[in-house]
Amino acid sequence: MASQELLDMLNNALARELQVCIQYMWHHVMVTGPYAEEFGTAFRTIALQEMLHAEMIAERIDYLGDTPTTVPAEIKLSRDAMEMLRIDKAAEEEAIEMYRNIIEKAEREKDYTTKRLFEQILSDEENHHNTFKTLLGE
Repeated sequence: MASQELLDMLNNALARELQVCIQYMWHHVMVTGPYAEEFGTAFRTIALQEMLHAEMIAERIDYLGDTPTTVPAEIKLSRDAMEMLRIDKAAEEEAIEMYRNIIEKAEREKDYTTKRLFEQILSDEENHHNTFKTLLGE
């Protein structure tokens, strides 16, 4: 089965997914201004996708014999629409790095199911990152 190090990495990933589920949904609720509808739709859509990621990661942790965390990583909120995008873009950058490390670790441990799961999630995270970058005009 998986090493404790890999299980810890998965629980950190789950805590991060729980964080962004809440963070993005609250940004969806709180966003105002001329782009509120466009930004709000993106925040909500991505929050729901992150919720599915959290579910998949929790199921994998449970399958591997550990207890999935229920505690999110630190939630970062803003009332400024552009700052919301910057905060959320940074969260995606952190996730991309974290998930690449998990993929490498799973490969070394010959845990190909975890590797494939995180390759799928990584692709989604790169798309989320691109959405936030695009909305920021980058």
